[in-house]
Amino acid sequence: MHQLGDECVLFAFARDLEPALRVASGDTVRIRTQDCFGNQVQAPEDQLDEIDWDAINPATGPVYVEGAVAGGALKVSIDNIELDAQTASCTGKDEGVCGDRFDAWSTRLCAIEDGKLRWSDKLSIPLNPMIGVIGVAPEGEPVNCGTPGSHGGNMDNTAITTGATLYFPVAVEGALFGCGDMHAAMGDGEISVSGAEVAGWATVTLTALPGLHLADPLIENDTHFGVIASAETLDAAADRAVHEMVDLLHDRTGVAQDELVMLLSLVADVRVCQMVDPEKTVRFMVPKYVLDALGFAL
Repeated sequence: MHQLGDECVLFAFARDLEPALRVASGDTVRIRTQDCFGNQVQAPEDQLDEIDWDAINPATGPVYVEGAVAGGALKVSIDNIELDAQTASCTGKDEGVCGDRFDAWSTRLCAIEDGKLRWSDKLSIPLNPMIGVIGVAPEGEPVNCGTPGSHGGNMDNTAITTGATLYFPVAVEGALFGCGDMHAAMGDGEISVSGAEVAGWATVTLTALPGLHLADPLIENDTHFGVIASAETLDAAADRAVHEMVDLLHDRTGVAQDELVMLLSLVADVRVCQMVDPEKTVRFMVPKYVLDALGFAL
């Protein structure tokens, strides 16, 4: 297994970055990630007004995957997520959904104990380890790690957890994969502008799929398959994800589009990933029992 430390960070996904690691297609990499604050908030006296805001949302990488070609796809299997023992959360003026209510930053540090996040003496929260920033180099200009798009990026999708598989459209040779911004827990929407931000290790298997052509990332787990889409508004993101799923199923099954739309209206779910980044992100998830009945194969 390869290993990559968090001294190799990027703050924007870009096509001209020098690879921090080169791997063969199908290799597994254990990747150390910083939290979204660049590990700058470690104690109650660490104030967000005083941190280096040019060093936030770091992703570890990039990883060059042999066989990944422009126009193809990169398959990313999330084999394991290991979390550090302390998380940091925040909200503040003009940040998140309720930023109009605050005049300053607020932060909260929490410990992870016995498999739960200890919010207070009275409340412990079940862990939902997930990766917030994950993706590949975009085709055009660099995209900062705080912004999601068709390349992936800061999608803040709670379904991106251990056991999930993602498929990214590849725009440059080698894909230039990176990930970071892990959370110990986060609700769909991430309304405060943060989850339980935490450093840790992500173990992923990276496989080049040069024959698979995609517009946006796909996600798969044991029970569902979906499209992840980002756009300026939640409505636009949802519209994009639904249309892409209909196109994908129609192309691979031959089922008429009107029949697919009626069926998906009964069984599929539009789910908000995050509503606080420069682009908003949703996922459109279809149960696999439905796909199996349709004869769908990626």
